[in-house]
Amino acid sequence: MSESETAVARAVLIHGPLSRRDLTARLGLSPASLTRLAKPLLERGLLIELDEVTDGSVGRPSRPLDIAPGLGTFAGVKITGDEIIAVGTDIRAESVAGDERPLSDHAPDAVLALVAATIRGLGLTDLRGVGVSVGGVVQGGVAVFAPFLDWIDVDVRATLEAELGVPVSVENDVVALAEAERWFGAGRGLDGFATITIGAGVGYGLVVAGEVVRTPDATTGTGGHIPLDPYGPVCSDGHRGCAQAMLSAGSITTQVSAALGRAVDYDETLRLAASDHPAARAVVDAAGTALGRFIALAANLSLQSAVVLSGEGIGLFRVAERAVRDALAAGRDAQAAPIDIHVDVSGFRAWARGAAAVAIQESMERMRLG
Repeated sequence: MSESETAVARAVLIHGPLSRRDLTARLGLSPASLTRLAKPLLERGLLIELDEVTDGSVGRPSRPLDIAPGLGTFAGVKITGDEIIAVGTDIRAESVAGDERPLSDHAPDAVLALVAATIRGLGLTDLRGVGVSVGGVVQGGVAVFAPFLDWIDVDVRATLEAELGVPVSVENDVVALAEAERWFGAGRGLDGFATITIGAGVGYGLVVAGEVVRTPDATTGTGGHIPLDPYGPVCSDGHRGCAQAMLSAGSITTQVSAALGRAVDYDETLRLAASDHPAARAVVDAAGTALGRFIALAANLSLQSAVVLSGEGIGLFRVAERAVRDALAAGRDAQAAPIDIHVDVSGFRAWARGAAAVAIQESMERMRLG
C-alpha cells in the first residue's frame, strides 16, 4: 500500500464515512487521483462503498467511502499508578469491551503481567494490535522514564509482544489522549487544539492541521513546569508556582489539608470550595487562576483557539470556572479569537481508547510498509 493510499484509508478511518467530494477536498486530490488511489483499497476489502446519497452537488448521487467492518479487533490500555484501564475496540476505535483492575505492585514484570491478563480477559477475537499509554517519556516502545510507576528504561513493547503475540504500540498517555480527542472526542472536527490535563500530574498536548504534534519533547512533561504564579507553592523539582505545583491534585489537597489541620482528599477539597469554605476556596481559586493563565499561554503560543480540558482532576474547572475565565481574559489579546473551551469528563477509558487508536494507525502503517 502506497503512502498516498494510506493517507486515503487513514482519512476515511478517522473522519469517515466520507463522500468522494469531501475526501478530495480534505486531501487536496483531484477526482481522478482519488479514484485511482481508492480502487486497490476497495479491491483489497479495506474500504467499502455505502449506498448512494445526495450531497448537494450537481451530478449523480455519490457513494460515500467507509472503512470495511470485520478488520479485526484492537486493545488499548492506560496504566496509572493505581490501576490498569483496558478497552477492546473495532478498527474504528469503537469500544466493544472494557475492564479495570487495581494495581498494587509497580514492579515492571508484575504490571505488564497484569496488563496481559487484563487484555486476555477482554475476550477479543482476531486481535490485531495493542496500544499501551504510560505517563512519562516513551521512546521506541520503551518507557524511558515513568514517574508514577518509578520506571526507568522498561521495554514495554518487547515484553508484551512476547506475551501476547501481536504488535504492541507504546505511547505517552497525553499524546494518546490527544489522538482520542482528535479522532472521536471533544476535538473531533477541529482543525487544531491544545489539550491540557490535570490530575496526579499536569499534561499538555497539541493538534495542528489535524495532526497530533509528536516531537522528542512531546512526552517529557514540559507543560507541567510552565511558571504560572510567582508566589505559588514549590513543586518536587523546586519550581515555584509552576503548573505542577499549582494544578496537580496532590499539591492542591496538600495546601488545603495544611490549612485545615487534617487530611482531605481531592473530592472533599472541591466540595468545600464549592460551599465557599474560605481556605478551600482560596486554594481552588488560585488553581483556577493558574489554569486560566495556562490556557491563555497554550492558545497564544500554539496559535490555536480551541482547548480541550481533561484528566481526573478536571472537576476543578466547574468549581473555579469564574477564576479560570477571568485569568484567561486577562492573558488574551482583545483582538484575538475567543477561546473555545471543551471539557472532557469521559474518564480514563477515553485515554485507553486513544492508545487503541495509536495501535490502529500503526497497523495501517504496517500495511503500507508490508
